[in-house]
Amino acid sequence: MQVKPRYKGILLIVCSAFCFAFMNAFVRLSGDLPSVQKSFFRNFVALIVAVVMFAREGAKPNVPKDAYVPLFLRAAFGTVGILCNYYAIDHLVLSDASMLNKMSPFFTILFSWLLLKEKLRPAQGAAVLCAFLGSMLIVKPSLDFSDFSASFSGFCSGIAAGLAYAMVRILGTKGVNKTLIVLFFSGFSCLTTLPYLLLHFHPMTWVQLLTLIGAGVAAAGGQFTITAAYCYAPAKEISVYDYSQLIFATALGFFLFGEIPDLWSFIGYAVIILAAVAMFWYNNYYLPKHTAES
Repeated sequence: MQVKPRYKGILLIVCSAFCFAFMNAFVRLSGDLPSVQKSFFRNFVALIVAVVMFAREGAKPNVPKDAYVPLFLRAAFGTVGILCNYYAIDHLVLSDASMLNKMSPFFTILFSWLLLKEKLRPAQGAAVLCAFLGSMLIVKPSLDFSDFSASFSGFCSGIAAGLAYAMVRILGTKGVNKTLIVLFFSGFSCLTTLPYLLLHFHPMTWVQLLTLIGAGVAAAGGQFTITAAYCYAPAKEISVYDYSQLIFATALGFFLFGEIPDLWSFIGYAVIILAAVAMFWYNNYYLPKHTAES
């Protein structure tokens, strides 16, 4: 039985959320290091994994002429998104920074609608909005930002990530190799952060090095799976499942840092799960039936 591309996209984006939750946990365990240094090691490990996988695939770096700009924009916006997110994490309450970064699914849908002309139905937009509201119950942003530059940076991380994933969707429609997308992005990020690293390198312990390697491995898994996810299915159909990262992150927070969610967080979990189930039912049962009838 052949698996529908939409199902593959859903499974892959949940896997990416799981990987990125572990990445954030490893980044936090790495301690007090510059965000650019954390970003470099995150992308350097992903680059090595991408090079190995690309070599094993035996694929040729063939990129259509009309895909060069989206490929560059994916790498550029992805790098900006990481740097802005790490800066926000270092200067804001973690929940505030996480909430601002989780604006990315909204912007992915918005830019996919603007750039790819993907039709967005009201029910699909409502499901994403419900998931977003559920995530607010979990992270509970205070909206009391003492540092405007940090809060603005966090908001920009969501915009940049949304644009980056919209570019991934465009590259997927043009048939660009998924591993090549990750390889180019990781290499671009490493090159742009290397000068700062050489000038402002902070010595690390073996524990910090190992945790950053772990963050890089998790990031590589997240990058490959989310790249494949947006290549298989439109953002409007799968982006809501990206909010499962908040559930994974909360579980890791409990087991690694002893953090126990409150009642509002559990209500948020329920809202997110219900939104995901509603989206799944609408896309797979309601919409095909009514489209066929019309």
